[in-house]
This record gives sequence, C-alpha cells and structure tokens, in this order.
Amino acid sequence: MASNYSVKATIDRLEHDLRARGVTIFGRIDQQAEAATAGLNMNPLELLIFGNPKAGTLLMEAEPLSGLDLPLKAMAWQDNGNKVWLTYNSFSYLQKRYGLSDELIRPVSGIEGLLKAIVQ
Repeated sequence: MASNYSVKATIDRLEHDLRARGVTIFGRIDQQAEAATAGLNMNPLELLIFGNPKAGTLLMEAEPLSGLDLPLKAMAWQDNGNKVWLTYNSFSYLQKRYGLSDELIRPVSGIEGLLKAIVQ
C-alpha cells in the first residue's frame, strides 16, 4: 500500500497505534542504517516486528510452520521514485499458506484494517 508519510513516520505511526491497542512490539530494524554500517547505501527501509503472543501461540499450536511468519511483520520502504510503501503478508495469504481456520485467523486479521488506516 502506498503511504502518505515518510518511511520513519509510517513505522512510527504503526508502532504507536499497535502499542495503543496492547500489541507487543518485538523489534524495529532500520535496514538503511544497518546498510550504512556496512558501507553501503540504500533507500530508507524499516521493518517492524509485532504480534499478540496469545493469538500467535494458538496459530502455532494449530500449525507449527506458521512460526515462520510469526510474529507478524510490516515493512515501510521508499522506492527509487521516492514513493513510500507499506508491505505485509495479507492474512488471507497466511490463512491459505498454513490452512488455518477462520476462527484461528480472526484474532490477528483485525490488524489489517489498522495497517490500511495508518498510511492515509
């Protein structure tokens, strides 16, 4: 999804809104800064790792391989045209990938609306 904000502001907004909803923030990685420590240049890119341990545990108990995609991640990045994007694996994709029931995916899928709202 296109974002109306900078990479940093997009991730700041997402982190703030997730924390306000009691979602656990496991980490935030500034990939551009990490590239700079290796003497490399790249466009701004930040990854936010977050989730709800209760909901995530239920998913991993039902399908342990879902742990490959949990905790959840969202990435804000700037393309070569200076446009900022917010990218994440959709919950319908995760549901299909791991064969998860509607009942199991419902508690985490509510985050999708928040992801869409923070870029506007």
